[in-house]
Amino acid sequence: MKIIYFDLDCLRPDHLGCYGYHRNTSPNIDAICKRGIRFDAVYASDTPCLPSRTALFSGRFGSKTGVVGHGGSAADLFVEGASRGFNSMIGRTSWMRAIRDAGYKTVSISPFAERHGAHHFTANFNEIINTGKRGLENADEIGAAALDWIERHRGQDNWFLHINFWDPHTPYRVPAAFGDPFKDEPLPAWYDESIRAAHWNGAGPHSAQEPNGFDDTPDSYAKNWPRHPIVIDSVDAARAMFDGYDTGILYADQWLGKIVDALETPGTGTASGTESEDYAFLISADHGENLGELNIYADHQTADEFTARVPFILCWPGLEGHGTIEESLHYQFDMAATVIELAGGVVPSNWDGVSFADDLRNGTPGGREHLILSQGAWSCQRAVRFRRQGHDLLCIRSYHDGYHGFPDVMLFDLTADPHEQADIASREPGWVDQALAVLEGWHADLMGQSVHATDPMWTVMREGGPKHVRGQLPAYLARLRVTGRQHWADRLTARYSLILE
Repeated sequence: MKIIYFDLDCLRPDHLGCYGYHRNTSPNIDAICKRGIRFDAVYASDTPCLPSRTALFSGRFGSKTGVVGHGGSAADLFVEGASRGFNSMIGRTSWMRAIRDAGYKTVSISPFAERHGAHHFTANFNEIINTGKRGLENADEIGAAALDWIERHRGQDNWFLHINFWDPHTPYRVPAAFGDPFKDEPLPAWYDESIRAAHWNGAGPHSAQEPNGFDDTPDSYAKNWPRHPIVIDSVDAARAMFDGYDTGILYADQWLGKIVDALETPGTGTASGTESEDYAFLISADHGENLGELNIYADHQTADEFTARVPFILCWPGLEGHGTIEESLHYQFDMAATVIELAGGVVPSNWDGVSFADDLRNGTPGGREHLILSQGAWSCQRAVRFRRQGHDLLCIRSYHDGYHGFPDVMLFDLTADPHEQADIASREPGWVDQALAVLEGWHADLMGQSVHATDPMWTVMREGGPKHVRGQLPAYLARLRVTGRQHWADRLTARYSLILE
């Protein structure tokens, strides 16, 4: 058996054709999906990049590993202290250790560990190919390394190959020669001028007036990445974001197809060809991406549906698929646990991830009653994703709003309002109370199981807030005032007065 995990950074599922998107962004991914199983409700427990892949590859919540942010103490694993043996916990119990123990060689083609100083990510990979550009690689660079590795190991069996594409991640940088495949196609139907205009008067990094951070004039973006939006002052300007993101998906998808072609019957196989008895394919992401939702343009700053939800497509020999859709709620590390069992391995006993392999084999519904989602890099938030009375619901509790001015508690009915346009917390206090009770219970259980006395989310707060907004407030308040948003400057000044003292 050969297992290939395509890991596309920032890939949100609803921009893939197989998840219903109106643009043809993903023909090769769609072809694999037709042969396998599409999971509709898989979520990263901890976001964004560093917390997400740490949770996935450790099988545990960030509050247990210590990694919930992108900087400060909460960007590193907890020190194990006197209990640490000759090998570390991540060395003994990582996803790749379980895969290796099942008899597989493990390989990663990715610059991720260097990009985030996340060297624990490399634990139990037999081989790591760092393409060396810290996440600014294009798919042709990652793809060339993958094709080279495959050619050199074609005769070997029992390997797990992780291939990490970055093209959907900002800055949008698909080579100019690829053209503009979506320039004449309509934008997503939910987005229009009324939404853009309302966002224009909002605040926060990557909001409409500052879609690249805290200002609207990043010279390096305009010079080096002409596909990237500079300011969202019209719907046409927003098109640069949608087209840039979708073009990144399509570019990665084409290289994904080339890799599948090389794997399946070299010289004749295609991504849409006959099923191979030897190859299993996984397609997922570290997190999704907000493309205007919550007035966040082309970034991943919240514990919401669009940052936390990820695609998961599984094509596994001998497992019934052929376009099946699975709608149960799952954490992404449940996917990792499932792959371990399907590969003949044993899920480590310290994992929060739970395998649903038996559910897949038996064709029975499984999944979780609710999920807890966390964000600690751009804001400090926890959210509860749950279902009640036929409604898909998301309740977000903000401890630090990342200077977006979010209420402390928000509730969205994703069934009626799939792009989080209407906060209904004040209208549905019963659902809010249920969600907050679930969050409180989860936190009590988690801290009761943890060998560490501190929740790393509070460490982020004590160290000055999320890494990507830390120290930015004074200059941003001045910008808000000169751009006619005095009311936002006043609100943020009142909320964060202690920081400004």
